[in-house]
Amino acid sequence: MSKKWISSGSDFEKLAGYSRAVIENGLVHVSGTTGFDYATMSIQDDLAAQTHQTFKNIQAALQQAGASLDDVVRVHYLITDASYFSEVAPIFGQYFANARPAATALVVGLVDPRMKIEIEVTARIPT
Repeated sequence: MSKKWISSGSDFEKLAGYSRAVIENGLVHVSGTTGFDYATMSIQDDLAAQTHQTFKNIQAALQQAGASLDDVVRVHYLITDASYFSEVAPIFGQYFANARPAATALVVGLVDPRMKIEIEVTARIPT
């Protein structure tokens, strides 16, 4: 199977040499995704709003690949403060109630201080 690339349209993808998602061998690998609204390249300060926008961005990439959040098998959550987890965990549960993917949560520093969360997923394309 050939490889297919999906772009969000962000100039940063070309600059940094990556794709929003890569499809290969029936899997969709979605890059670390943040709460930026790609249409306006703006980000809200509110953690919950960033988290919801992040899922919206991931859903858009998965949809282009022919998959959905229900097809996610692996997720990595990257948050900038451990105290954020209690606020975002119920949001994760809302989006992954059906998929229940294998998950890892890490506390990290992100490349833009406005970002509070980044999420990376792998999904299977339904057959």
